[in-house]
Amino acid sequence: MNQPSRALSAASEYLHLNRAQWDERAPAHAASPGYSRQRFLDDPAFLSDVVRFDLPRLGDIRGLRAAHLQCHIGTDTLSLHRLGAAVTGLDFSGASLAEARALAAATGADIGYVEADVYDAPRVLEPGSFDLVYTGIGALCWLPDVRRWAGVVAALLKPGGRLFIREGHPMLWAVDETRPDGLLAIDQAYFEREDPLVWDEDGTYVETDTVFQSTTTHQWNHGLGEIVTAVMDAGLDLTMLREHDSAPWDALPGRTTADEHGEHRLTDRPWRLPQTYTLQARKR
Repeated sequence: MNQPSRALSAASEYLHLNRAQWDERAPAHAASPGYSRQRFLDDPAFLSDVVRFDLPRLGDIRGLRAAHLQCHIGTDTLSLHRLGAAVTGLDFSGASLAEARALAAATGADIGYVEADVYDAPRVLEPGSFDLVYTGIGALCWLPDVRRWAGVVAALLKPGGRLFIREGHPMLWAVDETRPDGLLAIDQAYFEREDPLVWDEDGTYVETDTVFQSTTTHQWNHGLGEIVTAVMDAGLDLTMLREHDSAPWDALPGRTTADEHGEHRLTDRPWRLPQTYTLQARKR
């Protein structure tokens, strides 16, 4: 990312700006090797790197009714389906869902997709009916209020149902990724703030030659304590929290090395920085 251009006092435009960005990038993401669309088509057992990484923690989900919030183009959603869950994907980007539906159709997967803002999920999905709510990498940073999100999760889950999330670590989001000297410097907000960080970027996080026109987005960080507290206050009991020194993308270009599974770690002393975390919680 480039440095944020400025912070705004109101976030009234964030849905419009962010949706335009995702709508424009969805076809490029689907065409990129980073999302492995062809491998899903060629191998009926193939799973996304994100889902595969957490298989020991995710466990057996066969027969569970699952909601995948902020599902984007549906590669993680399809992976959950292949693991035996009856899964519904939700996203606010119509273009992203078009790609997700096309992938599901091409692979013969029976997956339902719903277009809606994540905060509206209890209105468009059946509340209290899901065994599992799943959220993958790069989702919470697009939401201004993590407590409201936790309330959505609680509303969707049946008693005893489980939240499962792997996400970028708020410590990573706070690091200045542009420093040429390699130092890990904290330059962005760690804690949730009312004002968004406003970014202006003409690229994306996958390989593509596409030139994009929608470049402005609004994002928010949420401290790990804020996330855990929000989940617990919404009526869920924390059952697991594990921090990882790796991320499934190159979060700090020029400073990481990828392993054979596509997980990037700091080349120099990777134990200095948590890059992602996996959290599980169960509804009381």
